[in-house]
Amino acid sequence: MSRRSFIVKLPLISFILGLLLLMLVFPTESLSAAVRGVAIWWDVLFPALFPFFVISEVLLGFGIVHFFGTIFDPMMRPVFRIPGIGGFVMAMGFASGYPVGAKLTSQLWKERLVNREEGERLVSFTTSSDPIFLIGAVCVGFFHDASLAAIMAAAHYGGAVLVGLLMRFHGRHAPSTPPASAPAGPNRVSVWTRAFKAMHKARLEDGRPFGVLLAYGIKQSLNLVFLLGCLVVFFSVVLEMLTVSGIIHALNGMLGMFLSMIYLPSSLADPLIGGMFEVTLGAQAAGNMKDPSLLPFKTAAAAFILSWGGLSVHAQIVSVLSQTNMRYAPFLAARLLHGIIASVLVLVLWRPMEPLRAAITSAIPASAMGSGFEPGAALWLRLLPASAAVFAAAVFTIFALYFLHSFLKRLS
Repeated sequence: MSRRSFIVKLPLISFILGLLLLMLVFPTESLSAAVRGVAIWWDVLFPALFPFFVISEVLLGFGIVHFFGTIFDPMMRPVFRIPGIGGFVMAMGFASGYPVGAKLTSQLWKERLVNREEGERLVSFTTSSDPIFLIGAVCVGFFHDASLAAIMAAAHYGGAVLVGLLMRFHGRHAPSTPPASAPAGPNRVSVWTRAFKAMHKARLEDGRPFGVLLAYGIKQSLNLVFLLGCLVVFFSVVLEMLTVSGIIHALNGMLGMFLSMIYLPSSLADPLIGGMFEVTLGAQAAGNMKDPSLLPFKTAAAAFILSWGGLSVHAQIVSVLSQTNMRYAPFLAARLLHGIIASVLVLVLWRPMEPLRAAITSAIPASAMGSGFEPGAALWLRLLPASAAVFAAAVFTIFALYFLHSFLKRLS
């Protein structure tokens, strides 16, 4: 190992040794944090992510992804500078949550359907929270206020779309993946015909029967889900060790001073610091803040935390993209930008969306507001239509942005 390489790795080595020492000093707290991490993985992540991972593998093998790629290609390229196949990733990422968007993007890169810059653009805005967690856990479970779902969803997913529009300028001089050539002249066929042909061609090239596809999908998905579970447990222990050692308290004090300087409530420091490491803990801390007058700021903080994703989610994304040539820096910048945009959107939309919040509050029984978040099959089935609605909204957004782009292009 060269001297320069050792100096670069020295902070990481020191952190790991310090973490090991803290685990030896606080073994009970370390074990409790690990158990909480396992509970989060088993109750929330495993049932939420595993089916989507398996389905994505099967859809790719059957050519369904290629079908959507041909349909969305005329829309995604001019708007987001991404091949049409990214439209499917966008819809699945919004409906399924992190890290499904990164998982699909890495698959597309391995299939040479996107290049490095296109993959970085795609991951930057398709990494989002799923609506089941956003509504069920954050709005109902942590804030005990389902009326916040509309403004949180608008800020979170709207912010993701804005990040996608801004990231189209990332790697502007890099070449684009060439689109599938369409016949010209009298042999020109409709986009639907070309989509079915692309799906059929992809299916023939794959060639694996359904049983083999399903078994491969289950194996790959289990490996990834277990890896994500280990990362959740690791970061749960890291956060607990930083808390018991007083480091988190010191960070809260410094961030609280900074927030006071920019005329924001200093009490937001606790959820923001927690959310920097882990989404669930940060969002829960925001919901537990007692002052009702701070509700807009609490909601904005939760929107920032959901959009930032936490270092635990960042580690998951890095692990998914580790076998590609995509870089972490563009993703990091996009997460920070998404968090800022989402929190600002909450504050901007708060008053205009008050009538909608009041209508939702009057339509939902008070008992449902305070019922809390209980992971389980019943909750997933109740909130599954929300995922379908977000999937449909993502597809609608692609069409709407394409027509807006075409309209503005005609005016210019």
